[in-house]
Amino acid sequence: MTEEQIGINEELDEQMLIIKSFLEHLEYTLGKDKYSATPYDRYNALAYAVRDHLVERWLDTQQAYYNSDNKRVYYMSMEFLMGRTLSNSLINLGLWDDFKDAITSLGNDFDLILNEEQDAGLGNGGLGRLAACFLDSMATMSIPAYGYGIRYEYGIFRQHIADGAQVEIPDNWLRYRNPWELDRQEHLHTVKFYGRVISTFDKNGKLVREWVDTDDVMAMAYDTPIPGYQTHSVNTLRLWSAKSSREFDLKFFNEGNYIRAVEKKMQSETISKVLYPADNVVEGKELRFKQEYFLASATVHDVLYRFKKKHQDTRLLPDKVAIQLNDTHPTLAIPELMRVLMDEEGLDWDEAWAITRKTFAYTNHTILPEALEQWPVWFFEQILPRHLQIIYEINEQFMMEIKAHFPDEPERLTRMSIVEEHWERKIRMAHLAIVGSHSVNGVAALHTEILKKELFRDFYEMYPERFNNKTNGITQRRWLKMSNPALSALIDEYIGDGWTKNLFELEKLRAIAGDPEFLGRWQQVKRGNKEDLCRYIKQHNDIDVDPDSMFDVQVKRLHEYKRQLLNVLHVITLFNRIKDDPSREVAPRTFIFAGKAAPAYAAAKLIIRLINAVAAVVNHDPDVAGRIKVVFLANYSVSLAEKIFPASDLSEQISTAGTEASGTGNMKFALNGALTIGTLDGANIEIMEEVGRENIFIFGMTAAEVMQLRERGYNPREYYNGNRELKRVIDMISSGYFSPWAPDLFTPLTDSLLDLGDHYMLLADYASYVACHEQVAALFRDQREWARRAILNCAGMGKFSSDRTIDEYAREIWGIKPIDIRPGAVELQRL
Repeated sequence: MTEEQIGINEELDEQMLIIKSFLEHLEYTLGKDKYSATPYDRYNALAYAVRDHLVERWLDTQQAYYNSDNKRVYYMSMEFLMGRTLSNSLINLGLWDDFKDAITSLGNDFDLILNEEQDAGLGNGGLGRLAACFLDSMATMSIPAYGYGIRYEYGIFRQHIADGAQVEIPDNWLRYRNPWELDRQEHLHTVKFYGRVISTFDKNGKLVREWVDTDDVMAMAYDTPIPGYQTHSVNTLRLWSAKSSREFDLKFFNEGNYIRAVEKKMQSETISKVLYPADNVVEGKELRFKQEYFLASATVHDVLYRFKKKHQDTRLLPDKVAIQLNDTHPTLAIPELMRVLMDEEGLDWDEAWAITRKTFAYTNHTILPEALEQWPVWFFEQILPRHLQIIYEINEQFMMEIKAHFPDEPERLTRMSIVEEHWERKIRMAHLAIVGSHSVNGVAALHTEILKKELFRDFYEMYPERFNNKTNGITQRRWLKMSNPALSALIDEYIGDGWTKNLFELEKLRAIAGDPEFLGRWQQVKRGNKEDLCRYIKQHNDIDVDPDSMFDVQVKRLHEYKRQLLNVLHVITLFNRIKDDPSREVAPRTFIFAGKAAPAYAAAKLIIRLINAVAAVVNHDPDVAGRIKVVFLANYSVSLAEKIFPASDLSEQISTAGTEASGTGNMKFALNGALTIGTLDGANIEIMEEVGRENIFIFGMTAAEVMQLRERGYNPREYYNGNRELKRVIDMISSGYFSPWAPDLFTPLTDSLLDLGDHYMLLADYASYVACHEQVAALFRDQREWARRAILNCAGMGKFSSDRTIDEYAREIWGIKPIDIRPGAVELQRL
């Protein structure tokens, strides 16, 4: 038998094993046969078959971590925007072709089955998606790591557009089975709320505090395997679900009061029901506060449980454990660890505080005041009384430390205090995170400088060694190899596939960026991706889109600082120019928007209505037909992003300079060959440095110029009165041109620009933005040159892999090295 024949037989054997596994799960796990099985049943059978391939590697990985006793990192995040798992697992396991061939041989539509999977929408945007990318990189790099979050029963809402307005629909993503998770009923931790604190003295005269009369909730673990790419490592994402400490109160049940009997159970399990409770009411804020402590307490107890399997001396904790706080949300883990170390482990304050500081590290993701959490003191008094005592003690010692460092500057005490002492006393969670951690990092070079020089300047002057930068990154496995298979295959053909594990390999594309054959094939791939998106738009929006038009795309969370409204002002400007001169030559352009607004964020929701109102006018005006169209794609998600990024020509990254911490959408666009129009904000600056100033479109004020203008006194009406086109656009919006049925509908938006200060300075940047778009249009007319620059953007993305980011965290913050996972370790132990 020849080697070729042996290879064919092995492939056939592998295919038969996959088919056998798929059919067995269909029959024995799901109780279906080929006649009764629905597409969703087939998805589940396929998912279980793939999960079988993960489990042995998963067990090997956990056993290797235990045996090596290496230091591990625990990544705590309130959000994990994982998207779909099946496709990603097949890619990382290297089994895509094997499974596709096997499932297709049974007469199934493989793509149809993949599309049955629901997105795990456990996040709202960049924060949660970054956490998901980090998990992929940590597994790929064999970093001993665990992700910790909450298993929200209802994820980020499903967005529906009705009459141009956002309508929120609950996303009950767990209404059916989730084949990727394994419930760990043996991993239950008690989480306490309310109660009171008793102070006594032990036999040695030491003050002891006990938290008693609490309402208890059980945190139950659900584990999801996270496979690395082309490695045997499979890490764990552990999500906590709230369970009642008792199913129901038997006393009430026996008395016939069935509602009261189950009331406690219902109240307990509310904690993990919904991703973002409404924060415009006290009840919603209180639930969010409880969620944050629920995550903190369950995770701290779980980390200590794992630590104690091999170590009894808690003083070793910083040598074996690193806990990374993804923004301020998990910060309650700091006083929780202090409480456990002192009240349960018996350590004195100084020992507990030294351990805690060495264990925690804090990542800041925003400079926006609304996102820098501050919780009312009365929340702590009622819900976490022991933690309030600990925070007060931390703050008292911190105040003494400030006085020692800066004896002649008493005003620092007010600015730096963890306790906000204004009309309503609050706990400043960012301050607590900084004081209780050994490392504080920003997520882009500019962002970190703003933290050091502005937002946390007092803390930087006191603890300069703690502050560092870790520019965000994305995983190229999902955002190029999986989401853009045609481009991935083209790149592999010309430079090999080394970029999948070392993104700097894309630098090799620079040498062929001008090659006519490669350019032509690059353009073919882009057009194919655009045609795919055109079909999606036709199916979901019933709008015909020209694939040869420029796809000008802004997809991200709706927020005023991200300035979707500035984009709309430009759309209307272009519309007016065509209306004034119908013979005007215009590069055909399709403006594509997508993104969700927080349910209580009135201004953001009104911007969505304006986008759709402008679309209704522009798309039906015969004078602009074939020149510009406007599309708003509903229910933006990871899966939808995977369709949009490969098809995009122009990436809109237009936040006010100094407001976007980093951004990762900008990286995904550029990796897929889109050119960027943006301000010098967040990671845009570093992208410009990597791809070259000539290959990116930069406009607007710098962060320093924004600050200077604020200090001088910004008057938006000066810009309004000084620019005829701008004045016309705003007047059209405010007069009801786009909403004749309700002429005053959009006046809150124009009022915010003209009379309420235009906080994000849209009007100041308008002229520069419009002029920059003229440069964009001129370049797009030269399709070969546009494609060449798109290739150079892709080639410059090496720095922006989350692998690079995680490597920096591991070496510079956590002090953790990769572990070599040996296949079959668990099997050998059995033998």
